[in-house]
Amino acid sequence: MQTRPPIGGPAIVLASKALHTINAKTAHGLLRYSARFQIQAVVDASHAGEAASHFLAGTPSEVPIVPTVERAMELGPAKYALVGVATHGGVLPDALKADILASLGAGLTLINGLHRFLGEEELFAEAARKSGAGIVDIRKPKPRSELHFWSGKIFDVKAPRLAVLGMDCAIGKRTTARILVEACRDAGLRTEMIYTGQTGWMQGGEYGFILDSVPNDFVSGELENAICACDQNLSPELIVLEGQSSLQNLSGPCGAELLLSGQAKGVVLQHAPGRKFLEGYEKQGFAYPSLKTEAELIRLYGSRLVAISVNPQNLSPNEATAVREQIQNEMGVPVLDPFTETDRLVGLCREYVNEN
Repeated sequence: MQTRPPIGGPAIVLASKALHTINAKTAHGLLRYSARFQIQAVVDASHAGEAASHFLAGTPSEVPIVPTVERAMELGPAKYALVGVATHGGVLPDALKADILASLGAGLTLINGLHRFLGEEELFAEAARKSGAGIVDIRKPKPRSELHFWSGKIFDVKAPRLAVLGMDCAIGKRTTARILVEACRDAGLRTEMIYTGQTGWMQGGEYGFILDSVPNDFVSGELENAICACDQNLSPELIVLEGQSSLQNLSGPCGAELLLSGQAKGVVLQHAPGRKFLEGYEKQGFAYPSLKTEAELIRLYGSRLVAISVNPQNLSPNEATAVREQIQNEMGVPVLDPFTETDRLVGLCREYVNEN
C-alpha cells in the first residue's frame, strides 16, 4: 500500500480549458466520485457556467464550473488545487500553467499527478515559497528501499480478483471499476478496489499504487503487496483491480501484471467500438486493436472474460444499443452499458465470486 501524509478536504479542480477533452479524465473522475476531496468548483474558462454533468456521460453533478481560481475561492474556502488534466509527455498548456500559478499564489496546496514533478521546477517552487503553499507530486516514486518485489504470497489471498481491463487508454476502465465496486457494495457484496493510477488515489483509494511511477521490476510486487494488504485487513468478498492501458497498446502495453502477478481470474473488458485509432495516435493512424485478439490473449493468460462493458464514444444511443447486441452475439459473453446495467453487472460479479 502506498503511504502518504494525510491529505484531504475541500478542493478545486483545474481543468483549464480542457474539460471537454479526453485529457481531462482526472477532472471527470473527481467530479464523479471522491472520498478524499470535497470538490467545490472546477476552473475552466472555456466552459464557465455550463453544467458539469454535460461532460460526464449524464452522471449528475452540481459542482459549478468557473472561469478563474479567484472566482472558485469566492465560493468557499479550499485547501487544495487538483491538477485535473493529463497530457501526452507531460506538456503543460499555457492555461493550465496560469491556473497552477494562480492556485499557488492563493496559498493552495497543489496536488499534481503529471509525470512532471512541478515541485522541482523553480517557477512553481518559488511561487509556492512566496505564498506558503505546498506542492505534492503524487507520481514521485517511493524510495527503492520501500518497494516490494513479487514473492508469491498472492496465492494466500482468499478474495477472488476481478480485473477491469480495457482496449485502449482513457477508455473508462477506472470509471467502470468504480461503478462496479459501488454497485456491489450497495447490493451487499463486500468489495474493494485496488487503484493503479493517480486519479484512483485522488478519489480516495486506500489500497493500491501508481503503476506508471514504479520501476518495472517492482510493479508486480507493489500490486501483490496492495492486494495482500487489502485482503488481510478488510477480508472482502471480491477485490476489483483497476487496469491501465491495454494488452495490445503500442505506446505502452499493460494488463498482464494483473492477470499473472495479481492472479485475477476474471476480467471485465472496457471497449469503445466507435474508436478507429489508438487514443492520442489518430494522426499517425495507429489502428484500434482487435477485440477478438484481446479476448484471446486474456484466455491464454488463464483468465475468463466475464463481461464486456461498452463506452459509447462516437456512437449515437441507437448505434450503441445495436453494437452491444452485435458484439454479444459475436463474442458469446455478456455485453453491457455500465451506467445503465449495474444490476446485471452485480449479478455477474456474484456468479464470479461463487465460482471462485
